Amino acid sequence: MTQRIFNFSAGPACLPESVLREAQENLLSLGNTGIGILEHSHRGKAYMAVHEEAVALIRELGQVPADYDILFLTGGASLQFSMIPLNLLAPGETADYLVTGMWSQKAVAEARRVGTVHEACSSADRNFSYIPAQCQFSARPKYVHFTSNNTIFGTQFPAEPAIPASIPLVCDASSDIFSRPLDVSRYGIIYAGAQKNLGPSGVTVLIIRKDLVAQGPRDLATMLQYRTHADENSLYNTPPTFGIYVLGLMLKWLKAQGGLAAIARQNEAKAGKLYQFLDQSRLFRATAEKGSRSLMNVTFVTGQPALDDAFLKRATREGLDGLKGHRSVGGMRASIYNAFPAAGVDALIALLSDFEQSHASAA
Repeated sequence: MTQRIFNFSAGPACLPESVLREAQENLLSLGNTGIGILEHSHRGKAYMAVHEEAVALIRELGQVPADYDILFLTGGASLQFSMIPLNLLAPGETADYLVTGMWSQKAVAEARRVGTVHEACSSADRNFSYIPAQCQFSARPKYVHFTSNNTIFGTQFPAEPAIPASIPLVCDASSDIFSRPLDVSRYGIIYAGAQKNLGPSGVTVLIIRKDLVAQGPRDLATMLQYRTHADENSLYNTPPTFGIYVLGLMLKWLKAQGGLAAIARQNEAKAGKLYQFLDQSRLFRATAEKGSRSLMNVTFVTGQPALDDAFLKRATREGLDGLKGHRSVGGMRASIYNAFPAAGVDALIALLSDFEQSHASAA
């Protein structure tokens, strides 16, 4: 087998080797069924056991209350940018959005096709390098939407924003879901593409309060109504069965790590070590402001694009892949989600230190 390298990709992202090996073993036969997981009918008992276990693990790990549905959808978070206002917002009504990066901007654009959007806050003035401390909410928003972690700009809400009482809080948690404990009861909807912390691309996890499922208009296209998927246990149409299977393996791995509190400690240790180096470095600097820094995506630059390129080329040669930053920020981005190993962070810090020493005159 080709030797595996450290994958810092922002998504799809690395998975635990134990999960990959178990998935590999079940490609030819899921357990002793004689049929591979890719081939099983989504209506058959073998797959249904996989499906139900994944739902149960999400409910257990996230301590999801009984009055919430757990859905497996497709279309990524991008489809949810449309489905949420289509189900919760009507023409003439207002939804409040906290704008902290490109993905929240895209969510705003889709919501404006349905109703009125009020931007309660924005960090665009400093290229989304911080999480705003204050928000100005509209008088009667139907819901408040925020993106909990911003992969491109390396920022993350340290906690849920304080919003008006009795207003549903809607969260795009695509890049930090289940990376730390959360109180689901504070949310109306939590949604996330699985391809960063929970599995492969192709599955979108939605945790939604049942009353919000029920309030959606019935004249929407069938597949765009949440009730369609809630009533059929996410089996109205053929779901992404393999993705849900691997998601289930990831949830079991996460439980074996000790659950959300334990994985949060691991994530804090990995990111803390990297930020500590960047803060004392004479060559590299983190782009996100302190107090707003992401534990999932650490963005940093040298301030010299040619030097950034030289570092990226060396990193690739030495088996550290996926470090190129998004064009909106430039420089480098280390995505260190739940499954990213601590050894990879140590390898990155060692390379950063050596590169800094060899380019002392540029510092």
